[in-house]
Amino acid sequence: MSSPEAISAPHADYRPRPPFLDELFEPDGTPRAGAEALIAELGRLGQEGLADAGRRRDALFLQQGITFETSGEDGPTRERPFPLDLVPRILTGAEWTDIKRGLAQRLRALNHFVDDVYHAREIVREGIVPWRLVVGCRAFARAVHGIRPPGGVYCHVAGCDLVRHSDGTWRVLEDNVRTPSGISYVLENRAAMGRLLPQLFSSYRVRPVDHYPQLLLRALRSVAPSADTEATVVVWTPGPMNSAYFEHAFLARQMGVELVEASDLVVRDDVLYMRTTRGLERVHAVYRRLDDDFVDPLEFRPDSLLGVPGLVRAYRAGSVAIANAFGTGIADDKAVYHFVPEMIRFYLGEEPILENVNTYLLADPEVREHVLSRIDQLVIKPTDESGGKGVTIGPQATEAELAGIAAQVRAHPERWIAQDLVRLSTVPTAGPDGVLAPRHVDLRPFAVFGERIDIVPGGLTRVALEEGSMIVNSSRGGGSKDTWVLEDGEDTVDRAGPPIADTQPPTLPDLRYGAWQGQQQQQQQ
Repeated sequence: MSSPEAISAPHADYRPRPPFLDELFEPDGTPRAGAEALIAELGRLGQEGLADAGRRRDALFLQQGITFETSGEDGPTRERPFPLDLVPRILTGAEWTDIKRGLAQRLRALNHFVDDVYHAREIVREGIVPWRLVVGCRAFARAVHGIRPPGGVYCHVAGCDLVRHSDGTWRVLEDNVRTPSGISYVLENRAAMGRLLPQLFSSYRVRPVDHYPQLLLRALRSVAPSADTEATVVVWTPGPMNSAYFEHAFLARQMGVELVEASDLVVRDDVLYMRTTRGLERVHAVYRRLDDDFVDPLEFRPDSLLGVPGLVRAYRAGSVAIANAFGTGIADDKAVYHFVPEMIRFYLGEEPILENVNTYLLADPEVREHVLSRIDQLVIKPTDESGGKGVTIGPQATEAELAGIAAQVRAHPERWIAQDLVRLSTVPTAGPDGVLAPRHVDLRPFAVFGERIDIVPGGLTRVALEEGSMIVNSSRGGGSKDTWVLEDGEDTVDRAGPPIADTQPPTLPDLRYGAWQGQQQQQQQ
């Protein structure tokens, strides 16, 4: 008979779910190497202790306003504590080194791609990325054609989504270089874990994450147009009604800069200013948290009440840096994602460190018919949505749902992609009663691109809280975990890739990227 202590342990009845990789437990239920101390501490805490910590977490998050807006079945929205699971995810230093180098490589290639699309279009001329795909993308911004932003950086902030397959390999599921969200929860999750369960850290050296706001501020100032004094940076929010407003206010506060809305900004003589009690103050860099469509009614949607008239004109004049740059949405379109490995080879002359998930472009008739013949085995996604909207997971869908999505694909095949189903890894996750069960996870690390690329160790681990679900998005009922990157290796500096001066794309329209890459290699020899 089991002892009372064993029965009360959160993991007493925990069983991994083959064929999915469990990151803390071996298939036979024993803790993996490196997880033993964590599992032992959870055992000492017990089910009731873990459940009590969960109740204190919810009260803390509600008190601090760390909430997420959700809709009920009856329609009204309500605020709920952002769902942080109290069992952390652990990554070794060696695992993290591979991830961050792969992310930096990918970010450099995507930055080249955005510059190329709005200038020389060499990748199109070489027949690698179809031009019809670029111009057909809703995020393609004709208004910024020919504009090169200050510092030559487009993708200042990136949050690529990674998944871990059952064979242990990491793969990129999506690229997010438009307005990626979630970093505030990374920082708040770590602070909450240290306050609620400090004993879990006792046997580990975990790399810090709280320096992200300073990294972001430094990157924004590094690309800002020259100023007589220190560059003025602002965070631009659509307003308190936005679901991510907490993050906007959090980042502005942590960076020590102003949080502004459109009514606080004005363009005069192609220069952006902020209204203050002392009069107009010039703004050199803007971290914007709204999509291109709404930023300037003179250039994008004329009915936008959230934008600043003339902002694109100031951006074109080079008097203000915008992060992320206008038009970067082309780089996180889900159809463009298919070509990122070739972008890496084309622009960088390197092989991808992180592979894509196998992806099918449904505009091709043969590929489309192949996908539709096995639609119940694949994942179908709209190319221009985010947050898990419109995603259909074939093995979990009903016949009626599959028939409906097949009809939509046939009607507008260019708006859809298909991907092979990835067997997302699982991490033990605590229920309200403090009992652990395996739940599927992904990972969104955050990179900042200024004079160099800095990557915060870990990132936002998102977890599907429903049994068997692989939808991890918070808007679809998902939660999060604190992600620990251990200081167990020599590589503990979380920056990757050469400085911006070494990755700047060519400025001459007739200079081929391949020739430019060769010149760079010769100079380095």
